[in-house]
Amino acid sequence: MKKLILLGLVFVLCAFTSSQTQKVIDHAKWQTTQFVMYDGDYIRIPYPNGDVPADIGVCTDVIIRAYRAINIDLQKLIHEDMVSNRAVYNKRYYTKILDTSIDHRRTQNQETFFSRHGTKLAVTNKGSDYKPGDLVFWDMSAGHVGIVVDLKVEGTDRYEVVHNISGGPEMEDCLFRYDISGHYKY
Repeated sequence: MKKLILLGLVFVLCAFTSSQTQKVIDHAKWQTTQFVMYDGDYIRIPYPNGDVPADIGVCTDVIIRAYRAINIDLQKLIHEDMVSNRAVYNKRYYTKILDTSIDHRRTQNQETFFSRHGTKLAVTNKGSDYKPGDLVFWDMSAGHVGIVVDLKVEGTDRYEVVHNISGGPEMEDCLFRYDISGHYKY
């Protein structure tokens, strides 16, 4: 009887997680319908649950806003993790003074957070290995991040990705456009 109850609980948790993942994906896709000017300038924002104005953002803001759709505040989670584990974060990007207005908007800090609190997945060259809801980080300039969504690229085994590289949030076939540095499920 205990096994049956436990299996039922696992099923309910999986269904709940699937629903949450879909909300994150839907919000990421919705962001592509909004006018957002690419702007990574420093802006002081409230803490917790702070955000830059809705009409500006960068790649990390796509992720932050998508997770807010399920009440996950990456600003707060990343800040708290950085306070407790500063040395781990400083291996990727040296932060002299913690700043709740910007630290969560840095790709290096997001990738460190997801590597510590998400599931690290293999980096491969097979499109089918990247599933809807996965986060992909690319090794370019200061880093880049996008989220795999549930629309397949026509004629392929891979999905579209929502990211913001310069023209606001876009959904496109960019998975293998740059060298992938990290692949996570959260």
